[in-house]
Amino acid sequence: MPNLSPVPVPPSRPLVAVLAYDGLCTFEFAVAYEIFGLNRPELGPDWYRYLPVAVEPGPLRANGGLMLDVADGLEKLGEADLILVPGWRSLREPVPESLCEALRAANRRGARIASLCSGVFVLAAAGLLDGRRATTHWRYLDALKTGYPAITIAPDVLYVDEGAILTAAGSAAGIDLCLHIVRKDFGPDAANSVARRLVVPPHRDGGQAQYIERPVPEQREGARLGALIEWMRANLEQDQPIAKLATRAGMSIRTFQRRFEETTGMPPGAWLVRERIARAQELLERPEPATLDDIAVLSGFGSLATFRHHFRARLSTSPSAYRARFVKTMRAGEACIG
Repeated sequence: MPNLSPVPVPPSRPLVAVLAYDGLCTFEFAVAYEIFGLNRPELGPDWYRYLPVAVEPGPLRANGGLMLDVADGLEKLGEADLILVPGWRSLREPVPESLCEALRAANRRGARIASLCSGVFVLAAAGLLDGRRATTHWRYLDALKTGYPAITIAPDVLYVDEGAILTAAGSAAGIDLCLHIVRKDFGPDAANSVARRLVVPPHRDGGQAQYIERPVPEQREGARLGALIEWMRANLEQDQPIAKLATRAGMSIRTFQRRFEETTGMPPGAWLVRERIARAQELLERPEPATLDDIAVLSGFGSLATFRHHFRARLSTSPSAYRARFVKTMRAGEACIG
């Protein structure tokens, strides 16, 4: 799970600027528009403003045979509260110094800057990641490490939040990062609403390891595990020993453990802890009060001591501090949304 930074109270109608350039990566650009650019009257009048910003004179040729005519240039970055950098056109293409300087200036005045996928190389070229943690698509991790040794690489996360600077892993992880930003700015209810519109989960825990190429399980066993995994997720409050799970899957314990890890990227015990932490997070974020003892039972940890141990080990914070953070976020969101 990425680290959690302090929650800023967003300005009224924060301006989100999204970079456009020749050779634009259209998926990440579209993710930014879907989350920050669409009209969302259900979330109130203080929702984000959206502005595409051209890195260079147009018309711009985007991947997929599209042409873009973007009216505003880099000078508009001076007004942005949040700047999003889609995947860069090529690791071999230098980043224009004019763009680097515009991003450095925005960082100095306090704007947040977020990269999606290989957009991290733009932030790295501008020197904004030196001494920070960052991530990118697993295919580019070695190139980032080699080219920019001052960066601390976080290889197995979906995104990293360093406060003013945020980085996402592969393309779809950009959705996770953008929802995280919405959650910080406007609270979990707003993020959940956007996620529902996108038909994606509001949290997607875990790292990139589950997506790196690995052998595909046999169809028959994959189908059995799919049904079992849904059962496991629906019954997190129950004890789920390996022997019981293997019996439900119709496999030996050894085969079950091997097939489960091939399917999910992690052993059954680690997967259960991850899912139970996610369930606990959902319960802690709800406005209705629930005791920590109740949450420990409902999320499957059994005892408060066990719950606290795993929660702190995974998120580097306590359940009480996490709840307080989201109470603060919801109040900030209510003040902004109206």
